[in-house]
Amino acid sequence: MKAIFIAYNQAYNQEIVELLEGLGQRGYTVWSEIGGRGTESGEPHLGSHAWPTQNHALLSVVEDALAAPIMAHLRDTDKANPNLGLKAYVLPVEEAL
Repeated sequence: MKAIFIAYNQAYNQEIVELLEGLGQRGYTVWSEIGGRGTESGEPHLGSHAWPTQNHALLSVVEDALAAPIMAHLRDTDKANPNLGLKAYVLPVEEAL
């Protein structure tokens, strides 16, 4: 199994959830209203007066075979929406309960 961690502009939450559900992935956990700043470009998302936008983060544990299609769709979504601020990482899951 793989864990996919996704961080993105909060305005795109529905799009990210629908992407997962469209590929048959039902389970996920969302952290809302989190701050952050990208490493390459873009503005900080800190929920402050100066930087009011915030991010969400999502973690979903998926079967190995589903990780690549999800990442491919996330790459396409990121290219189509450069303001999304999307970052996604695939991590191994050693054990699940």
